[in-house]
Amino acid sequence: MKRSELVENIRRKESFLCVGLDPDIKKIPEHLLNDESPLFAFNKAIIDATARYTVAYKPNLAFYESLGVEGWIALEKTIKYIKCNYPDQFIIADAKRGDIGNTSQLYARSFFEHLDVDAITVAPYMGEDSVKPFLGYDGKWVILLALTSNKGSHDFQLIADSDGKRLFEHVLNTSAQWASSDEMMYVVGATQGEMFKDIRAVSPNSFLLVPGVGAQGGSLEDVARYGMIDDCGLLVNSSRGIIYASMDENFAEAAACEAKKLRDAMSVLLKSHNII
Repeated sequence: MKRSELVENIRRKESFLCVGLDPDIKKIPEHLLNDESPLFAFNKAIIDATARYTVAYKPNLAFYESLGVEGWIALEKTIKYIKCNYPDQFIIADAKRGDIGNTSQLYARSFFEHLDVDAITVAPYMGEDSVKPFLGYDGKWVILLALTSNKGSHDFQLIADSDGKRLFEHVLNTSAQWASSDEMMYVVGATQGEMFKDIRAVSPNSFLLVPGVGAQGGSLEDVARYGMIDDCGLLVNSSRGIIYASMDENFAEAAACEAKKLRDAMSVLLKSHNII
């Protein structure tokens, strides 16, 4: 998906919501466990209930790989279902891959050619030759980890060199030489608050994938205040706060309600920034 298409979807739906499809077999409603593919049944219901409010879905690979072949099949079915029924959705494989060049080439082939997702999250630690194989696919995106929402992000990402430049700033500066802002996004956690100002000082035009709103306590208003740009430039992800809004048979309706709340708040923010 091209940047212009993503932005058009954001404006048309008045939303920059990404729903994380993280189906834990130990948490999904019990009545689904008798289904041939419980994870896919759960995802399908969530997708059908929330698609009108969201512009992106982000399956986290760990929730599928933990079940072996059965989980991988559920992932493939989920992606195909979205592409066939909701083709305007931006699909992110949250895989956090990144390895030596020939290995990354195979990861890229798996996600961009076989699964045909729009984007994949990639770890930058091994440098340019581990990231470059994911680039160059027409309409596909690399989403590079920059400043994450977890507590341990401070262990390394905020370490500063002798000039005061922090590690995440080196990641942003250096990776900008590898690809344009039409090919590369960055993960920046919603829990980082005013740090978005520092991100935008280095990457003023890049899209940011923002986890941490909802269950992790990040503020949507702060994300928009410090991170929103002329074409929005944000995909804000919520996983647990939406997909586990209810553990009962009404789980999909509850998910739709939570997604609508976020979409409505996003609509207000988009209007206040004159994007719609």
